[in-house]
This record gives sequence, structure tokens and C-alpha cells, in this order.
Amino acid sequence: MSTALVIGNVIGMGIFMQPASLAPYGFNAFIAWAITVIGCAALALVFAMLARRLPHADGPFGYMRETLGEGVSFAALWCYWISVWVTNAALAVGVTGYLVAVVPDLATWPPAGLAVGMVWLFVAINLLGTRSGGGVQVVTTALKLAPLALVMALGLWVLLTEPAAYAASPPTTPVSLPATLGASTIALFAMLGLESAAIPAGKVRDPQRTIPRATLVGTLLTAAIYIAVTAIALLLVPQDTLAHSNAPFVEVLDRLAGVGYGRWLALFVVISGLGALNGWTLLVGELTRTLGAHGLLPAIVSRDNSRGAPGAALVLTAALATAVALMNYSKSLVDGFTFLSIVVTAANLPLYLCCAGALLVLWRRAPGLLPRGAWILGLAGAAYSVFAFVGVGTEAFLWALVLALAGIPLYAWRCLRRAHLAPAAGAPGTALESRE
Repeated sequence: MSTALVIGNVIGMGIFMQPASLAPYGFNAFIAWAITVIGCAALALVFAMLARRLPHADGPFGYMRETLGEGVSFAALWCYWISVWVTNAALAVGVTGYLVAVVPDLATWPPAGLAVGMVWLFVAINLLGTRSGGGVQVVTTALKLAPLALVMALGLWVLLTEPAAYAASPPTTPVSLPATLGASTIALFAMLGLESAAIPAGKVRDPQRTIPRATLVGTLLTAAIYIAVTAIALLLVPQDTLAHSNAPFVEVLDRLAGVGYGRWLALFVVISGLGALNGWTLLVGELTRTLGAHGLLPAIVSRDNSRGAPGAALVLTAALATAVALMNYSKSLVDGFTFLSIVVTAANLPLYLCCAGALLVLWRRAPGLLPRGAWILGLAGAAYSVFAFVGVGTEAFLWALVLALAGIPLYAWRCLRRAHLAPAAGAPGTALESRE
């Protein structure tokens, strides 16, 4: 179940839009994927070792708070929270491209309206207290894997029967370090969620063994699927055509199976994309409620409505996602999705960097309790996080920085409020701190 959680959360809309996002980079995308797999494997092992060393910690937030302190933990978790509601905007934008491929008449509708409408549709569903059961999650995960498996099978068939097709229109972009850096950031976006098995650490049976295995297996298996389908798309579809496609997997299947078949593939992508949007909407609501309960956000977002749903939290995050989506509709669907994916990646990186730092701190405190090479993994995870930070570019980095700095007033307010409540309670460990 933990492995399925990793695979299910990692495979969202990223891979279904990624061939178009990576197309301008040409063969740099393959170098980027090699770097990304190595970096993500290092990060997966970082989370695995932290889970073994701190099995009773409440996931990444607990790992960071026990080693780096509350201030650093808040900053990283704040950035992670931002990345989740920006992810909802990116998912809505990505689904819109495939929805138009399924229902061409929707091409006359404003794409921004479609994306925003989907965001609020799933907010409305979750406000009613609707929860996706385990069976629904299994079905949506299968629907995510079905189009990927189909593309890989047809790609293998073409390789065996007509290998020359892969050399007919190779990408022409020259290999360079800046292009590789840019492509690496886009590749990493598709891998975000590798920490998923560690998030509910307190509820996982035998976390010392389960979380490490699920994290590493889920990360490597997903990466292998991604590399295969990306290679098929980049080598079979002309670079310029792929780069300007709002539904790149439709282009791929139309070339593999014939014109018209891609529309059926798009239907599966839309269904799985909507399932991911519903899941992340639920997740961001619960995460926001938790932040409010711990005093990291105003208390109003921790309250449930009459149906047991975090109403204020859902409305707040949907409004933020709406603003981000609308701001990026000055771009094309592909450009908007690409930019949002880079911003999300930048906002996730502090969590990865801090968890790598947490491992280094643990190794320094008690090196005998960790494997001998633990410090190498900590350094590798930190180095990859810094490498990815360089790759996000100035614009996305500044966006993420501004969003992160917006949390400073809230943290200052929380500290002042706690200092004010402690004397009134008669002891510094009561009231707010007792819930942490």
C-alpha cells in the first residue's frame, strides 16, 4: 500500500504534459533524466534512512523539527504547503489541454475558465464531505497506468517492426549545460511525491522497513516508466510538433496507432487527471487544517463545516490556486503548465534540502547509529537539491522566494501569540504547544 501511495502520488498530470515541456530541450532531456534518477534515488534513500532512525517521528516535519529546529521546519513545510495548492493549478491547466482533445467543441471556451471551473468543482465536492475510498483510488491509479502501458507497448512494437522510425526526425537542439539544467527541473516536477510514503509515517506498520522499501521501489519504478514514455515521444514525434501540442500523448498515439485513436487515450488521461486533482484537493485541505491546528496558520482554517470538511481551508487554497492559474493564462497551455511545474518544483526543494540536512545532523550526532555511508547520501541529496534550485531559473525562483517570504509574518505572529499565551496559562508548555 505504501508503494502504491508513492506511485499514485508521483504519477499525476506531469508525465502526460511532460513530453511537450521537454521537447524544446531535445537530447538534453535524456541527460536530465539520468541526473534526475540519480538525484531522486539519493533523496529516496535519505527519506529511507530518516524513517529507520526516527520511526516515531511524524514524517518529514518531525524529521526536520527534531534535527534542525522549529523555525527551519516551518519554512520548509510552508513552502511544501504552497507547492501543493500550486500543484492544483498545474493539474487543472494540464487536464484542460486533454479535455479539449476529448471534446473538441470546448476549444471555443476560454481555457482559463475551464481550469478554474475544475478547481472549484472539486472544492465543492470536498465541501460536501465526499471522500475517495480505497477502491476508487485503485481504479484511478490503474487509469493513470493504462495509457502509459499502452504507449510503451506500441513504442516497443514500432522498435521491433520499424526501428528506422526512431531516427526519422531526431531533435535538433544542441546539448548544453543550461538546457540540461532547465530540463532537469521539469523532469523533477514529474517525480515530486517520492516522499509520500513518509508523510503518514505514524500510521505505517513497521515503518523502519516499510517506508524505505516503498520509497525506493516506488521511485525507481516510476522513473523507469517516465523515461520510457518520454523517449518514445521525443524520438517519434517531430520536435516542433511535440513542443506546441496541448495534449502530447494524443500526438504520440495518433502516430503509433493511427489518427483518431489518441482521442480515446486522452479520455483516460482526463479521468486520471481529475482523480489526481480530487486527491490533491483533499490533501491540501487536510494539510491546511493541520497547519491551522498547530498554530502555523490562522485557527479559522482548522475548523470543519457541518459535514466534517475543512471548509475554510478548501476555499482559501482554491482561491490561491485560482489566482495562480489565471496569472499564467497569458501563456499557452504548455507554457503555463511548464512554468507552474517549475514553481512547484522550486517550492518543494526546501523540504528535500532540509531532509538531507537532517540526515547529516543525525549522522554527526550519532554516527554509529546510521550506516557508514549515510553522510554521503546526505551530501548527495543536498547537492542535487541545490542543482535543481539552479535549474529553476530566475523567474520561478523569485516567485517561490516571494511565496516563501510571505510566511514570515505568520511565523512571527505565531511566536508572539505563543509568548503571550504562555504566561497567561501559567506554564510555557500548555495551550498551543500541547498540540505540537
